[in-house]
Amino acid sequence: MKELELRISRAILRNSVRELIEYSDVDVVIVGAGPSGLTAARYLAMNGFRVVVLERRLSFGGGIGGGGMLFHKIVVSSEALPILNDFDIKYYRDDEEDLYMIDSSELMAKLAVGAINAGAKIFHGIHVEDVIYRENPLRITGVVIQWSAVVMSGLHVDPLFITSRAVVDATGHDAEVLQIVSRKIPEVGISLPGESSAYSELSEKIVVEKTGMVIPGLYVAGMAVAALYKLPRMGPIFSSMLLSGKRVAEIIANDLKKK
Repeated sequence: MKELELRISRAILRNSVRELIEYSDVDVVIVGAGPSGLTAARYLAMNGFRVVVLERRLSFGGGIGGGGMLFHKIVVSSEALPILNDFDIKYYRDDEEDLYMIDSSELMAKLAVGAINAGAKIFHGIHVEDVIYRENPLRITGVVIQWSAVVMSGLHVDPLFITSRAVVDATGHDAEVLQIVSRKIPEVGISLPGESSAYSELSEKIVVEKTGMVIPGLYVAGMAVAALYKLPRMGPIFSSMLLSGKRVAEIIANDLKKK
């Protein structure tokens, strides 16, 4: 038998490349493993769609982990409780406020587990540096990917591609996919004014309402919605992030079933 070190390397390479090939063509690419992205991944996968989540960091949760100013709790309103139940996330009502409390680490962990158990695939350490598009009609048909470590090192290395029927920008405040499309495909006419200052009650509502398709093949969820439509930020209340993820999943499922 070959040395263990060789067998370890071969096993990792063989199975990793096999999965990368398997997920090089999917129904939905979700960019960002934050609250809206993971929520969308679960509901789409539960509906039978092939879903891959690409996260440039080596962690889950987006902005969840910091809680409110590094305190380990976040809040949601009652509208998000059915989603928490779907993911088996514990919560309790605050004694004085009409809000529900969640442990930030549990929320991160169980959103990820829920997405994975539903059948979504999550790849860490992958940066989306561009999109694939086609004309007549103009539409987004996939993403251009690179290892995050390559991007961080400043090396020039040509990327690879993942094709899909839908791409979701769930990258949060920076709206990274929308930034790319705005800059590189100006005929789309996307303008990114960025989010406005805090008005939690208003933004919690409008972020969910504005969630959806931007152009054919490209959808937006979570705080990227605020960056696109200059909506207020809301801080460590995550109801709209979860609700936005579920809403974008419903919209995409409906759109893809029509095709």
